[in-house]
Amino acid sequence: MPRRGEYTRDFPVPQPRSPEPSRIGIRQVTAAESNGEKKTVALDPADFSCAVLAGELADEWVELAAASTWSATTVRECRRTIIAFCKHVDATVSRPQTASLGTSDPDLHQALTEWIRLLPSAYPAGSRTPAARAGQLRALVSRRIEHADRPVAGHMPSWVGGSLGLRRGQTEELDEFTRSDKKKLIQAAWAEHLAIRERVKRGWELAARGTDPAKGGWNDPANLLWSIANQDGACEEILQQLPTWSVMPSSLRDLVPASTDARSGKRMMLRFLIRQLYLNNLDLHSYRILLMASTGRSAAEVTTLDENAIEFGPRSVMIDFSKSRAHARMRQAFSSPGTRTDVSLHPSTPRLDTSALTRELLELSRPLARRTGTNSVPLFLKAALRDHSLRITPFNGTLFGAAFVDWLEARGIEVEGPADIRRLRKSSKVEKTLAFKGRVSDIADDHSEEVFHGHYAHGTTLRVIAGNVITAAQNRWFTHAAEGPVVLTEAAEHSLAESGSADALGLTPEEIDELRSGQLDMGVSSCKDPFASPFGRPGQLCPVAPTRCLECRNAFVLPSNLPQLLLFADHLDKLQLRLSPRHFHALWGQSRVNLIETIKARTDIEITQARQRIADLGLSLQLPLAAHVEFDA
Repeated sequence: MPRRGEYTRDFPVPQPRSPEPSRIGIRQVTAAESNGEKKTVALDPADFSCAVLAGELADEWVELAAASTWSATTVRECRRTIIAFCKHVDATVSRPQTASLGTSDPDLHQALTEWIRLLPSAYPAGSRTPAARAGQLRALVSRRIEHADRPVAGHMPSWVGGSLGLRRGQTEELDEFTRSDKKKLIQAAWAEHLAIRERVKRGWELAARGTDPAKGGWNDPANLLWSIANQDGACEEILQQLPTWSVMPSSLRDLVPASTDARSGKRMMLRFLIRQLYLNNLDLHSYRILLMASTGRSAAEVTTLDENAIEFGPRSVMIDFSKSRAHARMRQAFSSPGTRTDVSLHPSTPRLDTSALTRELLELSRPLARRTGTNSVPLFLKAALRDHSLRITPFNGTLFGAAFVDWLEARGIEVEGPADIRRLRKSSKVEKTLAFKGRVSDIADDHSEEVFHGHYAHGTTLRVIAGNVITAAQNRWFTHAAEGPVVLTEAAEHSLAESGSADALGLTPEEIDELRSGQLDMGVSSCKDPFASPFGRPGQLCPVAPTRCLECRNAFVLPSNLPQLLLFADHLDKLQLRLSPRHFHALWGQSRVNLIETIKARTDIEITQARQRIADLGLSLQLPLAAHVEFDA
C-alpha cells in the first residue's frame, strides 16, 4: 500500500516490435539489354510475408546494380535469387513477418543453410546455377555488412566470410566446327557480304536520284528512300501517306512478294526499303562470321568494336580488343593479304582481309551512327522498323527470329552439332593448336593459360596436344637412341688407314692414329674427344666415362673392346636384379639396349674368344671408384 501523500503510476510493459523496412514501396532497377535497350526490373517486398527481409535485400540489390553497372540479365537473375530465398523464408520460418537481417530472432542463418542445401535439387546435376544463386545472395548480405548503419545479426557475417557451401558446378564445353562446316559458313558469309555491298550501293544510288516525296510524289521508291535517308520520322509519315495495300501502286507493290498479306503489306514494303540503305540484324551475322574467322577472336570481342578501337595503316589495321569479363584490352595488328609472307588458312576466295572488312563495315554503319549522334562509330549497328518508327540499335546475336540459327536456316546451311557461334572461336583455337604443335604458351596468347586449360583444352585440341607430347617423347627417345657409339668390325678397323675413311667417320688422320694405337681407349669403347662430351661442359673431361660411353656419339667400339663390353653386360645383369624395373630402366635402359645391339654385331666366334681371353688373363671391368660404389651398393 502506498503511504499518505504518495501516488502510483502503471507504466506499460514494452513489447517487441517488428523491424520496419528501410523504404516502403516497389524497388526498381533500370539496366541495358545486350542490344542496348533499357529495361526496368521491379521487385515489390509486399509480395512476401517477410516483407522486411525482402525490402532489405531489395535495397542492396538496387544499390549494387547501380554501382556495378549490371546488365539487365544480371539484374533479373539477382531478382530471382531474392524471390527464391524470400519464398523459402515464408515457407519455413516461424513468424516470417519479423524476419530481418538486423535481428537474430528468427534465426535466418538456419533458414539460409537449409535453402543452400536444397538448391541443387532444383537444377540438373552439375549445374552452375545453385552456386551462382548462393553467391548473389552472399554479395547482397556482404554489401549490407559494409555499412555501419545497417546491422547484420546472428551468424550471417560468419557465412559471408567463410565457405559458400556449394560447388561451382561444371559446364559442357563445345567442340569446334568441322573443317567442312567452317568452310560452308565462311563461303555463305562471304557471298552474303558481296550481296549486301551491292544492295546498299544500289539503294544509296537510287536515294540520290530521289527527292522529297511531298514534292516528287509518294509512289516513287527513290523518293521514299530519299526520305528515309534524310528525314527524321520518315517511316511514320510514309505509312500515313501511302494508301491501303489493296490500292497500292504497282511500283511499290512489286517490291515485296505477291503472296504478302494485305494487313502487313505496307510494313513489309517499308522494311524492304530500309534494307536497301542499312544493315539489319541478319546481315550482321555474316560480318561477325568473317571477322571472327579472320581475327580468331570471340564473338563478344568482335561485335563490341567501334571506330576508336581501330587504327588503319597503309596496308594493315591495328585493333584494340576488349574482354568485358576479364576487364582487359589487347592490341593486335592484321596485315592485308598482299603484304603477308606466310600461307593463309583460306588462300582462295573468300579472302579474309581484316582491314578491308572493318573499313567496309565502318562505312556501312556510319550513316546509322550519324543519325544517332554517336561520335565513335560502332561496327555492328542495325536498323529496323519497330512501332512504325526507324529504330537504330546495336547487333543482338540472340534476337528472336534473327539469331544465328535463323541465319543458317535462311541460307539452307546444316552443321554438325549445335548451331552456336562460339564454336567458330574454338575452330580458330584448334587451327592455332595445330600451327604451334600444342605449345600452350603460344596458343594462349590472347588469354591466360588457365583459361585455355578450362575452356579450350578438350576435344580436338586435347588430342592434338596429347599427340604432340607423345610424338616429342618418342622423337627424344629415338634421337637419344640414335646417338649411340659407332661400332667398327675388324675389317672396318683395318680400313681406317685408307684415304676417305677419316672423312666418312668425321675423324682427322691424327685421331685415327690415336684410335688404332689405343690412346683413346676408355674401357668399354674408344672416344674421339673426351673433352667434348655431351654429358659435360665444353673443355671438361668427360664426367661419365665409361659408364655412359654406349650412349655417346663420340664413342667408337673396336673389336678390342669386346672383353670389356662382355664384363659390362654381366655387371648390368647383376644390377638389374638389385634395382626395381622402373629404376633400372630409367638409369640404364638405353645403355643396355645399345650394349645388346653392339654385342650382336660380333660373331659367336669373336664372343667365345673374348670370353676365353677374360678367363686366361683374369680381366675385370675397368670402372671408376664412384661407379663401383653404385654397382656394389
